[in-house]
Amino acid sequence: MEGFEKVTVYGVSFDVASKQPIVLLKVEGKNRFLPIWIGHPEAAAILMKLQNAELPRPMTHDLLATAIEQLSASVERVLVTELRDNTFYAVLQLDASGQEIRLDSRPSDAIALAVRTDAPIFASAELLNSNGIEFEQEGVDVEDIVKEFREFLDEVSPQDF
Repeated sequence: MEGFEKVTVYGVSFDVASKQPIVLLKVEGKNRFLPIWIGHPEAAAILMKLQNAELPRPMTHDLLATAIEQLSASVERVLVTELRDNTFYAVLQLDASGQEIRLDSRPSDAIALAVRTDAPIFASAELLNSNGIEFEQEGVDVEDIVKEFREFLDEVSPQDF
């Protein structure tokens, strides 16, 4: 997709200063990451799916995934498009019997749905260039990335973006 790079959910962490959850997206094949501040319910929804937690009743994102499937549609992709006025924006792209449907979404909700439907996630190259965190070392140890990211979180706030 032109103007977008494929990303994966690297993990969910917490901003030490604000106690706000952050989902960390990693650009495939690169040492570049995009931190997105999200709400606690969405962080829980993402983490529960990533950890394969079994719940007795479906959560909202599970319900939405089931509804999309029952309507013979599918989640084709999630696009994290921009950061405007300290707010991240995303588009949820669905396919309904060959018709493309694009829905405005919060990135956290779109990501929670993507992890449930195995839909690919893409981030705008422009967004990654302006707000991504680049680690220059090749083949860097995962623990080193996490440590460096935690140090970054200790000193950064959403207003910095």
